[in-house]
Amino acid sequence: MKGVMLNMLPGLPAPPRRRALSLAALLALTSLVLGSSSLAQQVNQTVSILDTSSGYNREMNVLVFWALAFAVIIFIGVSAALFYTVQKFREDKNDAAPAQFHGNNRLEVTLVAVPVVIVIFLALLTVRAMARLNPTPAGAYPVNAVAAQFYWNFEYPNLKVNPAAGNGLVTNGNEIIVPTQTKIAMTATARDVIHGFWAPNLGGQRDAIPGVKKTWQIDTDKAGVYQGNCTLLCGASHANMRFKVIALPKADYDQFASAAQAYKAPAAAAGTPAAAGYAIFMQGKGGSGACAACHRIQGTAAAGQAGPDLSFFGSRRTLGAGAWEGADVDTHLHQWIKASSSIKPGSLMPHYDGSTPNYPTLTDQDLTDLEAYLKTLQLPAEGNYWTKIAALVPGAPVPAAQSPTPSSVNATTSASTAMNGGN
Repeated sequence: MKGVMLNMLPGLPAPPRRRALSLAALLALTSLVLGSSSLAQQVNQTVSILDTSSGYNREMNVLVFWALAFAVIIFIGVSAALFYTVQKFREDKNDAAPAQFHGNNRLEVTLVAVPVVIVIFLALLTVRAMARLNPTPAGAYPVNAVAAQFYWNFEYPNLKVNPAAGNGLVTNGNEIIVPTQTKIAMTATARDVIHGFWAPNLGGQRDAIPGVKKTWQIDTDKAGVYQGNCTLLCGASHANMRFKVIALPKADYDQFASAAQAYKAPAAAAGTPAAAGYAIFMQGKGGSGACAACHRIQGTAAAGQAGPDLSFFGSRRTLGAGAWEGADVDTHLHQWIKASSSIKPGSLMPHYDGSTPNYPTLTDQDLTDLEAYLKTLQLPAEGNYWTKIAALVPGAPVPAAQSPTPSSVNATTSASTAMNGGN
């Protein structure tokens, strides 16, 4: 993967070398390579189908072992026979005419029987693996993955929002939190075109098809941060349609779940940039372009479904479905809101620079106020999955947290208040 930089986004650093990405994984992950070779990670990320922390992968590794073992044995056997034959029957060592014979029944039967036995053996292993992995175990923990160009929404059917905090299901965009040592019943679907869900360290991939729901199992025994990607060509930013899997021990996951169910977006203090941003988010500017029409924020009137859920945006450490991480979120958030497709090809979010009909032009101050509001959307400390995993797994590939304030804030409270009044 060294030197491959497909569909790189403006301002992204070159992807670092991955740790422990095996040759076998490279051979098996052709579609993943095509979909992720432009990954511009801020941190090293292990991506491997040979991760034995996953029961799914352990089962598949049995198949890989036997297939490779037979391949090596056959290669050595054929090579040895060829080398022996070439050496023994060299013309310069055999002057006499070669013996004439017609066929060798024993050899022919052997050459047919051995491959048949190998294929039957591998077929039996495959059927056994399918019988173990295809059914979703009773009691598996359900998570829904909803794909769209070019982002993911993850819904938790078992986590209904507390009535005092709002309604609906706990949902997060582009970052999925799961408990360890638990079978996860993933159900994938799509809103527009066919996408592909795959987090190689946790299990197999499945297509996300509009109007179809596919359920399968993934799991991991090890707390950590894992990379996921869309594996089917779905448009201009297919390679930039990523997600993070944060696997937490059961007790820590339960704390996250409780905090997420009780979460209600904090109210911005009057006269602050965040309050001005809230007004723009909910009402737009000049009566048009409200962000709430496309995005949901738990505990507010914002219930849009056309874009990723933003309820926990301030706690997240990725932007643009994983296109940017850590400090780069602060760097690109301003331009992302203003004109997302100028930095992520194919993004369908309307521009707020006057180029999209019926959408207002937002000033730099408007954008800064929106940033300020989005950064207030943070889970409480007991529910912050990034700080939990950073503490639990030293050295885990955890991106840096967002800055608590927009990097471009330079206006006074009174200026923000004046702009709020104009919306």
